[in-house]
Amino acid sequence: MTTDTAPRLSDPTEAIGRIETRAEPILPDRVAALAATLGLDTLPRAGDALPAGWHWLFFNPFVARGEIGADGHPKLGGFLPDTGLPQRMWAGGRLRYLAPLPVGAQAEKQSEIIDVAAKSGRAGRLVFVTVRHRISTGGRLCIEEEQDIVYREPPAADAPRPVPAAAPEGAERSAEVRPDPVLLFRYSALTSNGHRIHYDQPYATGEEGYPGLVVHGPLIATLLQGFAAQMRPGAQMTGFSFRGMAPLFVDAHFRLEAGAGEAPGALSVWARGPAGELAMKAEATFA
Repeated sequence: MTTDTAPRLSDPTEAIGRIETRAEPILPDRVAALAATLGLDTLPRAGDALPAGWHWLFFNPFVARGEIGADGHPKLGGFLPDTGLPQRMWAGGRLRYLAPLPVGAQAEKQSEIIDVAAKSGRAGRLVFVTVRHRISTGGRLCIEEEQDIVYREPPAADAPRPVPAAAPEGAERSAEVRPDPVLLFRYSALTSNGHRIHYDQPYATGEEGYPGLVVHGPLIATLLQGFAAQMRPGAQMTGFSFRGMAPLFVDAHFRLEAGAGEAPGALSVWARGPAGELAMKAEATFA
């Protein structure tokens, strides 16, 4: 692995253009572990194309204990800038699937910070960091992704919670998901995600103000991509864009739903929370 790093910045926009490169094999045993975690009957084997969204298993830094922040993430100020805001989450992203990424292949991921923007919202000051990832094997670009990360101030104890939008009605197909603490723990372990909101109940409720353990945004997006692929058997997914709208929590069942997309041949998919709220919205395109 090679990394272009810099000290903590007073102006996080100076991180724009920073590049980090990591290389590792797409290990079949980790792919098999995710298949087992999701309860799938079949699993991709060496040489098969990695399913959409499963690349998030790889290229995640497992840093030394002294480099971990209070939230369980690696400390800011290395590749990702220190924005001065303590809470962060993955807000959404856009993916292009350009070529199959084979299970067992040696792969490389190049990440570049392409934008840092400060905004103000109902929750206070926000900073959005956009990172572009390119994953390749054997000199062939397989996946290109833009990831949106949002940093925010802790909400005030008496601040009213925003009312989420309602999920769309009239789904063509729907499937129930039952998240439990073991699912969240195993997905955290497989993706080297130490964020404590996913497994540390006292931290999630006491420090970040959630009512319970939070279901991972990438896990929801992975489930939605698998759900979309089931609706287009034999078709190649070429793109997937998604945005988190409201958090989902452990032991609260939610649904994956789908309908016609905005573009011709596209599929709109979303996650409906237990109270009918729109938790994540996405669109998948196919060749």
